[in-house]
Amino acid sequence: MARGARCQAVQTHRLKTASNRAPARPWRRSGRRPAEAVPDQLSKPVRQHRPTLRSRPRGPPHREKKRPITYDALRLTPCLASINYAPLLDGYSVLLQSTHLIHDTRRVHATTSVSLPRIRFGCGLYDRVIPLYSGEVKPEGIDFEFIPNDDPRDIFDKMGARQEYDAAEMSSSEFIAGTSAGTSPFVAIPVFMSRVFRHGFITVNKNAGIRTPKDLEGKRVGVALYTMTAAVFMRGLVENEYGVDMSKIRWIQGAIEKAGAHGSPTVPPLLKKVNIENNTSRKSLSQMLSSGEIDALFGALMPEGFGTDPNIVRLFPNFVAVEQDYYRRTKIFPIMHLVAIRKAIYEKHPAVAASLFRALCESKRLALKKMAYTGALHNMLPWLPAHLEERDAVMGDNPWPYGIEPNRPTLDALVKYSHQQGITDRQMPVDSLFVPVPAGS
Repeated sequence: MARGARCQAVQTHRLKTASNRAPARPWRRSGRRPAEAVPDQLSKPVRQHRPTLRSRPRGPPHREKKRPITYDALRLTPCLASINYAPLLDGYSVLLQSTHLIHDTRRVHATTSVSLPRIRFGCGLYDRVIPLYSGEVKPEGIDFEFIPNDDPRDIFDKMGARQEYDAAEMSSSEFIAGTSAGTSPFVAIPVFMSRVFRHGFITVNKNAGIRTPKDLEGKRVGVALYTMTAAVFMRGLVENEYGVDMSKIRWIQGAIEKAGAHGSPTVPPLLKKVNIENNTSRKSLSQMLSSGEIDALFGALMPEGFGTDPNIVRLFPNFVAVEQDYYRRTKIFPIMHLVAIRKAIYEKHPAVAASLFRALCESKRLALKKMAYTGALHNMLPWLPAHLEERDAVMGDNPWPYGIEPNRPTLDALVKYSHQQGITDRQMPVDSLFVPVPAGS
């Protein structure tokens, strides 16, 4: 083909190709679309819009803010609602656990992927442990279960004889006796669940001729359990404060509110001779005091009939003033119950002691704060504000301290009295009674 003919054929092909092209759309460059260029959308059937993972708004490209994927987001995103994400969610939970980010609705606390030591804690529902019982306070690093029990003797028997709890409130005197004898399966932390001044719990039959503590010599005195902490403190104060000769008292041991024994205690035998006998009558010690079969009663409870039977009276009628003077002079606020932990648990998981101690300190702090709020009384004490002012005037702003140092005068007295009364073979060093914990509160 001649060169001229070939050029003419190429030109003809170009013209045909151009005629088949769509008309130019000059509005594309400006971004403004004329009205006549917009297709008639009303003439088309309406389609249900279903967003997909790749769908995004039209327009110039833009950078979206990255948001962290959360557990709830995976559940709630509409476009993912029909997809089974259970395996992914399970994996995400494992990821959270491995990074120590477990969230609780009341507080955020750290945990670990290893199994936590389980602690079943037996204790009465005192105001100072309510935040721990309710879950407002949680011990760290512990699988914790609070088992409430408002019968202290039942707790002691279950813990002492059968170790039904991993940790529990425990009779201070029984713990000291077992530790001194080397037979205790427990360790202790310096947390004191129960404390009571005991002058007001010494009651007498007014016909027995007992007007002063010294008059107790030669009398028959009832006691629920000779080795119980309340009795240890009561004997200690009348012996050391008033010079009473304990060897001249005849002790009758039994339950205060019923006939028979007071619980099923496990205590070492006494290390000195004591004139003591068990109550074998079919009467309670309260009934025996009322009838005059015993002359006095050293009890953790007030005897039945007190306030209604005119024969039953206190040895110290003005006991509040006497106890306040006693505290000012001695700084002794008698400790009844401490917190014991099974030795096997502590030796395997020593961090349990510090964790439980911190939690109990925090629980007590919240309880004191709640008590101090008098806008609405949380206790059924009409004159609570006056009681709080009186308490603070005598004891300061921390009336119920935990730890060894703020309680050393009381603990020194307890180990001294225990040795004097033949419960221990020596005066135990106070610091040897407790395992190490953080500073007290």
